[in-house]
Amino acid sequence: MQRFSGKTMVVTGAAQGIGRGVALRAAAEGASVLFVDRAEFVADVAAEAVGGRTAGFVADLETYEGARAAMAFAGQRFGGIDILINGVGGAIRMRPFAEFEPAQIDAEVRRSLMPTLYSCHAVLPYLLQGGGGTIVNISSNATRGIRRVPYSAAKGGVNALTQALAMEYAEHNIRVVATAPGGTQAPPRRIPRNAAGDSEQEKAWMNEAVQQVIGSTFLKRYGSLDEQVAPILFLASDEASYITGSVLPVAGGDTG
Repeated sequence: MQRFSGKTMVVTGAAQGIGRGVALRAAAEGASVLFVDRAEFVADVAAEAVGGRTAGFVADLETYEGARAAMAFAGQRFGGIDILINGVGGAIRMRPFAEFEPAQIDAEVRRSLMPTLYSCHAVLPYLLQGGGGTIVNISSNATRGIRRVPYSAAKGGVNALTQALAMEYAEHNIRVVATAPGGTQAPPRRIPRNAAGDSEQEKAWMNEAVQQVIGSTFLKRYGSLDEQVAPILFLASDEASYITGSVLPVAGGDTG
């Protein structure tokens, strides 16, 4: 399929995991894709793409300046932006809420809400200038789950952002949608989610969370990367032109 031929797409969190899969497949379907990540190797990932024009861009999307710079680069390099996929996020730590330190709570919200909030704001001038476009936010079904309350709160914010922004900008032909992935099997991360490493107690808490995730699904398993990438790109495509403001659970039956 060439669903994205002639389209420019920005994918954040494109160096690893779901974001990487989305960006590579979008390029294969004809999109011009800006791969954005704070990992320096994002340009190497962009170079793997077969199909549309691609480039890598290093940015810290936990800052507004990072989001602004990424959108400006895409607009200049490709002549505009049609689609934004917000893939930055992920729980840093797994522990009972009472065990979180205040700075750790702040870090979770900064990681899993602010990049999406900032990037949505920074892309709007380009979508408005182009007469419309699509934003797909990658949320999580972990708005209901254990051992990651701050992360859950951040993803709840992403869901609210999706619905409110969709309502506000529908008159400008801008669709805003989201998927809510469940547990997903992925290759080992080249950059760990928690640079400080996990203690044995934290590993035990993480295992409790994993068991809860599997137990909450109807299918009793984790999903694959391909099973997450396909719904995201469907929502990004013109096939989903009458869908906006929706958060689609992709979690084996667990709606979060």
